[in-house]
Amino acid sequence: MKARKVSGLDPEAALADNAERIIRVRLDELCGFMPKAADPEEIGALHDMRIAAKRLRYILEITAPCFGPYAKTATKMTKELQDLLGEIPETEQFAERLLAADTAALHEAAGDADDLDPALLKQVPHARDHAGLAALQAHLRARRLILFDRFLELWGEHERKGFRARLEYAVGERADAHI
Repeated sequence: MKARKVSGLDPEAALADNAERIIRVRLDELCGFMPKAADPEEIGALHDMRIAAKRLRYILEITAPCFGPYAKTATKMTKELQDLLGEIPETEQFAERLLAADTAALHEAAGDADDLDPALLKQVPHARDHAGLAALQAHLRARRLILFDRFLELWGEHERKGFRARLEYAVGERADAHI
């Protein structure tokens, strides 16, 4: 996901003024993924939302002292969201990585053959793992759903606590007008 352009930055302006512009754009990016990211099948939206959370978190970490006390709280909340979003897609991708590795190994072992010799299946790096792959996939999918439920719960908490409005207010507030 490409970051949205932040317009109106002025190298001669106070840090807080430029940081406010950046934070508002990054916050809008993050919140813009809802409600699409509320669909567990929208893995791309969840991934992009994690990237947006990471961008917002990093700008908040370095500029929070310019703003009201809520900016520090928002940094923690954004990190929590980013961490949780980072776990969701990985659980679903484990089984795919296992299958991809074995597919590549079989392809290489087949060499120039016109067809796959069934005896090659014994040479697959994860041959024994495939016996329990169905159970593993069920486990990973259930874990993903649990993490996804936690994401929806966390996002709901953020909304109930007025995360967006409070952060927008905080960046409009200045800890020191000269920063």
